[in-house]
Amino acid sequence: MGYKVEIGLSNKHVHLSQNDVETLFGKGAELHPTKYLKQPGQYACEEKVDVVGSKGTLKGLRVLGPTRNVTQVELSNTDCRTIGIKAPVRESGKLDGTPGCKLVGPAGEVDLPQGVIVALRHIHLNLAQAEEARVKDKDVVKVRVEGERALIFENVLVRASDSYEREMHIDTDEGNAAGLGADAFGEIILD
Repeated sequence: MGYKVEIGLSNKHVHLSQNDVETLFGKGAELHPTKYLKQPGQYACEEKVDVVGSKGTLKGLRVLGPTRNVTQVELSNTDCRTIGIKAPVRESGKLDGTPGCKLVGPAGEVDLPQGVIVALRHIHLNLAQAEEARVKDKDVVKVRVEGERALIFENVLVRASDSYEREMHIDTDEGNAAGLGADAFGEIILD
């Protein structure tokens, strides 16, 4: 029997730099947490922005905090097609060569030269959990999900650090393909 992980469905969202927070929401603006997420120190914010591509706009995308050094927009492939952005599948933070977009907030706009990605599916584990699962940081594994639309997710990146807590992140396209909702679990398959 493999190692079980809770699956979190990641909807489209934005991570902002402090400079972009102030451009979009006003000088001196700060992010206001509304819900703390499973990953320690991470939270959904009251603040929302519009994301503009060549073919349309996604309205009211949730900002996640805390601020980051560089602004990053995470969309599904469906979201990208809807607004005309051809974003690559990437690990969070790996933004070189990615397309940009326009962000619109209540106080201003930001033209991002790059930073739009489809997030690579991944599992967060603290170091003790990674040892228990017999994996290490940067391993790539498979994860099986059961149910009416059972499938095996391949190419799942392991991110192991004591700043993480056990949870797999997939986007809404991937969750829909497997018929997953809240309280979904998967099982790591080791070859």
